[in-house]
Amino acid sequence: MNYRISSSQTKVQNLITPEELNQILEAVADGRYSWACVLILRFIGYNPLHYIPQRTYSRLMKENSQIETALASTNKPKPHPVNSSHCVP
Repeated sequence: MNYRISSSQTKVQNLITPEELNQILEAVADGRYSWACVLILRFIGYNPLHYIPQRTYSRLMKENSQIETALASTNKPKPHPVNSSHCVP
């Protein structure tokens, strides 16, 4: 089956950066499809609240901010231990 790319599809492709696309693909790969939809809407300039209920949006924001925080904390380098003998009282 042949598909023709319309000009509107080309415009959408140019709106999403490679980093944003990676975030969307990561959400899909993790099974977080609703979050992927929110990301797509946000990245192309739409307000997700125009398309999904406030309660659902708030839940998704809360859940995914916790996931992002957990991912960021696991990727951070561990701080070096402070040698207490060098501390000034």
